[in-house]
Amino acid sequence: MSTLIVSLPLAPLDAATLFDHVLTADGQTVLAHGCVPLALLPSAHDEVVALVPGQALSWHGLQLPTGSLPRSLGGERSSGRLRSILDGMLEDQLLDEPAHLHLALQPQASTTAPVWVAACDKAWLQAALNALAQAGHAVNRIVPEFTPLSLQDTLWVLGQPEQPLLAGGHPAAQAPDGATPLPAAPLLVGLNTHSLLWVQGAGAAADAARPPALLLAEPAVVALAERLFQRPAQVVAHAERLLQAAQSPWDMAQFELAHAARDRRWARLAQGWSQFLRAPQWRVARLALVVGLLVNLIGLNAYALREQSALNAKRQAVRAVLQDTFPKVPVVVDAPLQMARELAALQRATGAAAGTDMETMLASFSAVAPVEYALTAIEYEANELRLKGAGGSGGALEPQLKALGLRATRQGEQWLISAGGQP
Repeated sequence: MSTLIVSLPLAPLDAATLFDHVLTADGQTVLAHGCVPLALLPSAHDEVVALVPGQALSWHGLQLPTGSLPRSLGGERSSGRLRSILDGMLEDQLLDEPAHLHLALQPQASTTAPVWVAACDKAWLQAALNALAQAGHAVNRIVPEFTPLSLQDTLWVLGQPEQPLLAGGHPAAQAPDGATPLPAAPLLVGLNTHSLLWVQGAGAAADAARPPALLLAEPAVVALAERLFQRPAQVVAHAERLLQAAQSPWDMAQFELAHAARDRRWARLAQGWSQFLRAPQWRVARLALVVGLLVNLIGLNAYALREQSALNAKRQAVRAVLQDTFPKVPVVVDAPLQMARELAALQRATGAAAGTDMETMLASFSAVAPVEYALTAIEYEANELRLKGAGGSGGALEPQLKALGLRATRQGEQWLISAGGQP
């Protein structure tokens, strides 16, 4: 399943605005990477993931009140009540009016522990999503460039040597009201003297036995990072970093944006199915599934052929019994029915009562009819017996007569009885 990962630009959108993007087929390897205008973004993809840059986000720790989270399956965050609660709790922490900001709650949030809420400019985010959609790149998921978990015990040095950036966890982040401390909040700042002092101060405040934060750097600034931090840095390509960011469980398409996005559960199912059909790591499973289907199909066909052969053999046996018993029957069409007719004719010829005779039907009817049922008329024609009478409901006569090999139908006060019921 091919995925287009697009980093949303911070600059105002126009025809010349460049979009940093990565195209991947399986979420693990980079097929293409570049920074091009919107019109030149790759068009062949199955889904689009939008990355919100770290500079566009602010992070706020909250302890949600009990009962504030919706109970809907899948944890949908489109509840207006929850948004109102977040607006009220964040009103004093936000630098802008809550109505002008888009808020997103961390995945698997609960009211029993502090949670993170990410905030960004709503108009900017909506404009970027609309521009992508109009260009044929409807966004399926929105993820932050950095999350508290991704920057836990990790430092990133990004950008170019003339404008390096430092990403790390803010050491002062904590839950309000003295609750359990949250992991450090993501912070993306320019790499300068002040940010170095901030990092050194955070390291001095940390436990001495705790290992230093992992230092990661993009190729363009790895030498600068190693010189400033005076220790080796692990090199991670820019495209690989964007690819890792897209694997985040976050989805910021919440509240007002949830109405414009397709159903999250269906998207996950479609994504999983598409990945199963195309991803190289599922090739053996796909082959096993095809082999299993073919084996079952062949087995079912073989079983059906065997059952059909057994049924044909039974039919031939019945035909043979009919032709051996009554050799005068020229053509066999319905062996059981023809056997019954020939047997009835033989019974009449020898003076024995047949199942279709009036006396036999009357005897069977009288054996199951209610005592209070009184016959007023009897008519027998073409092996069919019509009885008319009064008294008794007769609701249980049909199954009882069917058990005796007779078909019975009630028509008002009349009963129509004929042979042919299957006991």
